[in-house]
Amino acid sequence: MHQRMTFFALIRRKRIFLIETTWKIMSDTNQQPGNISVARSSRLQFNQRPQQEPLRVLTEEDWQFWKHHGYVIVPNAVPPENLQSVADLLWEFQEMNPDDRESWYRPPRREIQMTELKNSGMVEVYNHQSLWNNRQYPRVYDAFVDIWGQEALWVTIDRANLNVPDRPDYTFKGFIHWDIDTSLRPLPVNVQGVLSINDTTEEMGGFQCVPELYRQFAEWVKTQPEDRDPFKPDVSGFAIEKVPTKAGDLLIWDSMLAHGIRPNHSDQPRLAQYISMTPAQEENEELRQWRIASWRDRVAPEGYPFPGDPRNWEQTQAETAQLTSLGEQLLGLTLWK
Repeated sequence: MHQRMTFFALIRRKRIFLIETTWKIMSDTNQQPGNISVARSSRLQFNQRPQQEPLRVLTEEDWQFWKHHGYVIVPNAVPPENLQSVADLLWEFQEMNPDDRESWYRPPRREIQMTELKNSGMVEVYNHQSLWNNRQYPRVYDAFVDIWGQEALWVTIDRANLNVPDRPDYTFKGFIHWDIDTSLRPLPVNVQGVLSINDTTEEMGGFQCVPELYRQFAEWVKTQPEDRDPFKPDVSGFAIEKVPTKAGDLLIWDSMLAHGIRPNHSDQPRLAQYISMTPAQEENEELRQWRIASWRDRVAPEGYPFPGDPRNWEQTQAETAQLTSLGEQLLGLTLWK
């Protein structure tokens, strides 16, 4: 047992420092948002469909919406039983009772350095079977194939969200930000996604974004001071769009779309799982081995946005997730090439 705990401790202390063009994986001393389980690079490119190649999941109307607004919604991305499995996991992991409102409000187990996320409902669970069931679901994968125009993808190892309603002693202001450094040239290319576990109205919190800024970024940035925060835009004069979703909706957005979570002013919690995919970088053996270890040993990413779970719940209460052949490739356990 001592050897096993020592192994976990060594894994959790592991940091990856790798620089590739304008991208780097972030340690806990790098005060930047973003998910460290996949690479972000200016060399990547979204699907351009030069010959109007057919799409797997998106419709032509979806495609045009994605190009104009910077986000798109894929309905019924996973079966209802997958959604229920994640919902059950989140309530159990958070030690909350969906029928007992008082259980929804408790101090955080560990303070998060990324202060805008305080009371936003982030759930520090990353490698449970129910999460992997959605990551490796074919319709989810096919949606990201449409976005990237290639099949060899890696999925992010990311967490979930249980955003409870505001009350006087528990408030969340909401925020708008970017998860990529918008001061870099050329700009990094990345995509993000969130799967709605339950129906989410405008009042329940959830995704918000600024499509007008997305469309006008090239001109807008010329008007900004040189010392602007490249992760937090001044959205004065822009309309912030609230995006309600249905249970099972997969919302995918371009990381150049300024976005965030809005406060929950309803009487019900909002539940969601973060899922995204990016072109696999199989030549990056250090990152590939980190991803495999994270899945195998149920180890969370470390860094500025990720406080982790001091209980080590996944290591003690869960088993290594079973992967399909597609899941093995999305992780990096089996190579696409």
